Amino acid sequence: MSHRLSSGRTLPKFSTMPRQKSELTAGVDIYKLLIEKKRLQQELDMMEQRRQQIYQRLAVLENQLASQTNSIQQQGENPPASGNVPVPAPSPQPANLQSFVLEY
Repeated sequence: MSHRLSSGRTLPKFSTMPRQKSELTAGVDIYKLLIEKKRLQQELDMMEQRRQQIYQRLAVLENQLASQTNSIQQQGENPPASGNVPVPAPSPQPANLQSFVLEY
């Protein structure tokens, strides 16, 4: 019994020797680096957009919280007939955030 490969399939050839450096391989390497740089820059831009959205939402929430707190304080001056009104706990203030711009 002999094991025969089908004539339509060729196996890939692997070489243990590294490819020789040429202008073509250098160009391919540069292209790969540029593509990765572009991908990372796009990812960074998307993260920055998401960061801005989060800050905007935090600002809206802080305004709503302040409004609700003022409303409760005003009701405290004129107490409602129902009695106990739960008062929300104050939100912790965010620590100093530092941002930076990465240029390439």
